[in-house]
Formats: sequence, C-alpha cells, structure tokens
Amino acid sequence: MSFIHWLFNAQVHFGNKYTQAIYWKEIIGNVFGLGSALLGMRRKMWAWPIGIIGNVLLFTLFIGSIWDPHQTSRIMLGQAGRQLLLIAVSLYGWWTWTQNRRKPNYDGKPPVEIRWTTSKERLILVPATVAFYFATFFIITAIGGSWNIAADSWIFTGTALATYGLARGFVEFWLVWVAVDAVGVPLDIRGHYYPTAFMYIFYGAFVIWGFVTWLLTAQREKVAVAV
Repeated sequence: MSFIHWLFNAQVHFGNKYTQAIYWKEIIGNVFGLGSALLGMRRKMWAWPIGIIGNVLLFTLFIGSIWDPHQTSRIMLGQAGRQLLLIAVSLYGWWTWTQNRRKPNYDGKPPVEIRWTTSKERLILVPATVAFYFATFFIITAIGGSWNIAADSWIFTGTALATYGLARGFVEFWLVWVAVDAVGVPLDIRGHYYPTAFMYIFYGAFVIWGFVTWLLTAQREKVAVAV
C-alpha cells in the first residue's frame, strides 16, 4: 500500500468492538490547521503552506463518498467548499505577506502589521459579509449539498472573513473565529466528525489566547510607532 493510499483511506477504529472509525486524514488535517493558526499568531510565513496542506486533506474528507465510495462520513459540500476557499484566501495571504517583506522599509519586521479595522474598512466588510453569506446560502441550497444549510453557510462565510483578516493583520479576525467555532462544534458532532469537533473546542480556547496576544501586540506596536 502506497503512503498516499494509506493517507486518504486509513482509519483509527474505536468504540464498542471498534464499531466506529475516524480517518487519519481528518486527524492530520486538523493538526496542520492548528499548527497554521499557531504560526499565524506569531506572524510566521510557514502558517500559509502548512494550512493549505491541512485544507487539502480535509477537502477529501468532507466530500465523502464523492471522493471514495467506501467512505462512511456524511457529504458536507459547504465544509468541502470551505477548504477550497481557505486555500484561495491562504494563497492571497501568503502573497500579501511576501509582498510586505519585499518593501524597502521591511528591515526584518513581521510580514504584517497588527491593527484594528478602520471605520471605512468596516463599512465595506460588514455588508460584503452579509452578501457573501446569502450568496453561499443560495448556492448550497441550489446544489443540495448540506443537511444544515444555515450553519454550513456561516462557517463558510466566517472562515473566509477570518482568514482574510489574518492576511491583513486585523485583530477582529480572532473574534470571528470564536463565532465560527460556536457553530462548528455542534455541527461536526452531529456529522460524526469528532476530531474536527474536538479541534473546534480546543481552538476556541486558543483563539481567545490569540485575541489577547494580538490585542496587546497592537497596543504595544502603536505606542512604538507614536514614539
């Protein structure tokens, strides 16, 4: 058996007489996702490629039997599409941070400045987020790819907003992740994606830590610039 075949099909069996199973790619994909978040909090460039690898693994999981007829997990096209969206926005974030490092005044500083969004940015982001949510809701409804369209649409939208916020260095992106986690945990438990649900629970505590860290960093760097 090749490593690629093992990676996409191997399972961990548990429960009474090992009647339940979890795909290794779900576990590994979420570990990569957490690693990406930790690196993102520290503004390290490796956050983006590591996150993308995790997204690829989770994409193959959430499309369920479309990818593999032997897969027993539920098809969740909203969650699968979320992984593709994460890859696209992560490529944007990777490119943005790379461009920042190439600026003449870079001088070894972090690749993104941590700050709150401006009033002008919020006037654009809030209606854009609402429009994106309803567009996502309509598309998932039209293709019939989810058993909880409202929750799936929010996770899809919130993920896009939070990842974009990380790329731009917005402090608020951590709060968006809290809102995504609050919906993601019960949704994934009902869908039997237990490692992903556990990751959301753990991630909930982590994003609060990340928010406090970025909040203090933004205040400290603002004072340093003023001086």
